[in-house]
Amino acid sequence: MGLIVQKYGGTSVGSVERIHRVAARALAAQAEGHQVVVIVSAMAGETNRLLGLAEQVSQGAPSGAGIIPDQRELDVIAATGEQVSSALLALAIHARGGRAKSLLGHQLKIRTDSAYTKARILGIEADAVRRALADGAVAVVAGFQGVDDDGNITTLGRGGSDTSAVAVAAAVGASVCEIYTDVDGVYTTDPNVCPSARKIERISYEEMLELASVGAKVLQIRSVELAMKYSVPIHVRSSFSDVPGTWVTGEDRAGRTGAATGSLESIVVTGVACDKNDARVMLVSVEDRPGVVARIFGDLARENISVDMIIQNAAVDAAGRTDVTFTVNKDDLPRVRPVMEALLEKVSAQGLRYDESVAKVSIVGLGMRSHAGVAARMFELLAAEGINIQAISTSEIKVSCLCDAKYAELAVRALHDGFGLGNAPGAKVESHGG
Repeated sequence: MGLIVQKYGGTSVGSVERIHRVAARALAAQAEGHQVVVIVSAMAGETNRLLGLAEQVSQGAPSGAGIIPDQRELDVIAATGEQVSSALLALAIHARGGRAKSLLGHQLKIRTDSAYTKARILGIEADAVRRALADGAVAVVAGFQGVDDDGNITTLGRGGSDTSAVAVAAAVGASVCEIYTDVDGVYTTDPNVCPSARKIERISYEEMLELASVGAKVLQIRSVELAMKYSVPIHVRSSFSDVPGTWVTGEDRAGRTGAATGSLESIVVTGVACDKNDARVMLVSVEDRPGVVARIFGDLARENISVDMIIQNAAVDAAGRTDVTFTVNKDDLPRVRPVMEALLEKVSAQGLRYDESVAKVSIVGLGMRSHAGVAARMFELLAAEGINIQAISTSEIKVSCLCDAKYAELAVRALHDGFGLGNAPGAKVESHGG
C-alpha cells in the first residue's frame, strides 16, 4: 500500500486507555499494508505541568525576585513530555503483539536552529525511521522537539508536534499525514462559540494557513506552511471516531461539496477565526522620521519576537510626532517589555501603553480574491452589533479586525451568520459585492 504518518495530540494520548486506542489504530493501519510512522505529543496537561515547575523554581529565587527562566533549560524540561508518551505508545504496541521503536528528536535526527522554545526545522535525517519501518516496526517519533548543531535539545513551540509530523511526512515521502485530535475536522468557526458551525470537507493550504495564523486551533501554522511547500496532503480526523475528517490540500484539489471542481471562488468566505492571545503595544508620540520604525521592529526581531498588526499614522502634531501601535502574542510580553523600555529614549518616545484585553477576529476565503465589498460587509456586520474596530489588517484572502475582547464571541457569531457559513454547501447566499 503506502507509507502514512499519523500524529496524535495530547488529548489522544491523555491516559493509558487512550494510548492503547492509538496503538490499536496504528496496528490496524499496518495490517492494511501500510508502513506507519506515529508522531505523539505529550499527554494532555503535561507540558503545562512541567513548565509550571520551571516557573515556580525561577520565581522562588533566594533574592525574592523572580527571573525569566533560561530558554535552553525550558526546552530540556518541556521535551521530556513527548519522550514519555512516545515510549508508552511503543510499549502499548508491544503489549498488543506488534513491533514498535520510539525515536526522540536527536535520534531521528530533526535538526533545528538554536531559537529555544520556538526553534525552526533545518532538516531531517530520516534513516532511523526507514530502518524501523524496514524491520516491520511502527516508528513512534516524539513530536515537538529537535536538536541544534551543538547537540542542544530544542522545541518547536506550542503545537509543534503538528510541524514535526508534516516535516517527517515530507522527509519520508508519506502519501498522507493524518492529524488526529479531539475534533473531527476543520469547522467554519469554533462550534463552541457558534452552534451553526459546519465541518468543511476540503480546504486549501492557503485558506488553512490564514485560518491558523489568526486563531484557528486545529492546525499549527508552521505545519501548514510545510505541507504547502512540500505538497503533503493533511487529513484532520478525530482520534475518538472513524468518521471522515477534513482534507487540507492544494487549491486545485480542494473542491467543495456541492460546487463544481475548480469553482472555489464561488465560496467567498470559508471560515471565521478568533484569537484572544494578542496584546496591543503602543509607543506614544514617536518622532515621525525615517529609520525610527526600522529601529523599533529591528530590535524586536533580534529578540526573535514576532509582530502581527502594525499601525503608524502620519504625524499627528505640529512637532512631527505620531503613535506606533502593533500587536504581539501575550506569551511574548515579558520579553517585549524590556525591549520597549530600552527603545523609549532611543526613538524619543513619550510613553508606552499595553492592552491585553483585545481580540483579533478574521474572515478567510479564496473567493475574496475576486469579490469586491467583502471587507465593507464585514465592517457593516460588526457595526450593526456596536463593535468598534481598533485596527485592521488584510491579505489577498483574509481580513482581520482588532476589537475589545469582551465582544469577540459576538463578533464571530455575527460574521459567521452574516456570511451564511452555517448554510449547507452549495446553498445560495445573498451577495454583498460592490
